[in-house]
Amino acid sequence: MYDPTVARLTYRALLGRRRALILMVLPALLLLIATLVRVFDASSDDVATQLLSGFALATLVPLIGVIAGTGAIGPEIDDGSIVYLLSKPLKRSTIICTKLFVAIGVTLLFSALPVLLAGFILVGASQQIAVAFAIAAVVASIAYCALFLLLGTVSRNAVVIGLVYALVWEALFGSLVPGARTLSVQQWALALAEKVTGSGVDVSSAVSLPTAAVLLVVVTVGGTWFAVDRLRVLKLAGEE
Repeated sequence: MYDPTVARLTYRALLGRRRALILMVLPALLLLIATLVRVFDASSDDVATQLLSGFALATLVPLIGVIAGTGAIGPEIDDGSIVYLLSKPLKRSTIICTKLFVAIGVTLLFSALPVLLAGFILVGASQQIAVAFAIAAVVASIAYCALFLLLGTVSRNAVVIGLVYALVWEALFGSLVPGARTLSVQQWALALAEKVTGSGVDVSSAVSLPTAAVLLVVVTVGGTWFAVDRLRVLKLAGEE
């Protein structure tokens, strides 16, 4: 389910000079804000949770997921170079799973790790806030990558669709329309953060933890399965 050659090519595509610079902007901004808050002695548990939930989980993680998830396969499909990969004796599931693993690794590096560091900068080990949001960022990253990798296989406008979901659906509708929160990866991840921090911290999710866990698994497994199926269709279309 993992091919080193595919992984190397995917890492090279995702971590090219221009894309790597884009990936570093938001994590650097998060760490800068966290450092300034701590330097000016304005840090508290409430400030940390607001920054990590309102900026990190709501903006940083989904945007990094969009870049990594769609970038892992979308450009190859758009320019037709995916045909050369499909001509190799590789299972379609191996190609998708390898690209998903790479996308997740890149997303964790540029989102979950900075979230953990920002949490420790802000409040240290207080109330396990840093660890809780880092774990939330990990599970959200996995779901986002599976979802956006699937988008990369079905649409040439995957980046636009991903941005609409991340910035309009989750950030806008998710904050204004209660029912929309149920279909928000951010809220699913917050349910886990809420569990880890406990009742002493103002972290709350509109989705219960059992429901969030099921939805995270469904999106991750379902997105991966449909991406594999889509890749099989592309191959069949090329053969015809």
